[in-house]
Amino acid sequence: MSQIQNKFEALKMDDSGEEEDEMFPNFRPAPKPGLGEHPLQYNYSLWFSRRSPKTTTYNQSLQFVFSFASVEQFWTMYAHLVRPSELTGHADYHLFKEGIRPMWEDEANRQGGKWIIRLRKGLASRCWENLILAIMGEQFMVGEEICGAVVSIRFQDDVLALWNRTASDQATTTRIRDTLKRVLNLPANTIMEYKTHNDSLKDNTSFRNTDKFIR
Repeated sequence: MSQIQNKFEALKMDDSGEEEDEMFPNFRPAPKPGLGEHPLQYNYSLWFSRRSPKTTTYNQSLQFVFSFASVEQFWTMYAHLVRPSELTGHADYHLFKEGIRPMWEDEANRQGGKWIIRLRKGLASRCWENLILAIMGEQFMVGEEICGAVVSIRFQDDVLALWNRTASDQATTTRIRDTLKRVLNLPANTIMEYKTHNDSLKDNTSFRNTDKFIR
């Protein structure tokens, strides 16, 4: 992870005047779009986490990478990232709207949940890129509902998760599911699971018991 941090040290300069996040002091808001750049509807932040013997809690494993506010800022930084399929071990990328931490307990996520899709090895990079481009391009058409997305690299398979604000809104979660199928071009028989963050807090797992992580 230190290599990722070093690559983006010069790109994470804060020109917004906003205060740092107390829990994550390395966090920097996205710089304002430059002249001629194409602003996104929302600013986004990318986070990285990796389980290791030295990290006993989720907060310890979670590290801020960069924030961006325009199409050009995203591609400039994304071009230098290791792709998900090239990651090893137990690692995650988290792309969330700026101001929303990739945590179940965050105010924006507290009443929400996530759609979960398991991927066979080798598909994570393509599916992740398609998903985050769909999010930034506002293809889900559900207003403020989308909070962010996570790609989780695991030993046997990989997992995509798309987080939304309101788990109890069945019409919205159904629309998100159907759009997710379309943007990822998923086969009709693809198994998708919806899990509320309340359930994750109760059993302390993101996906299943083997993914347990103390938070």
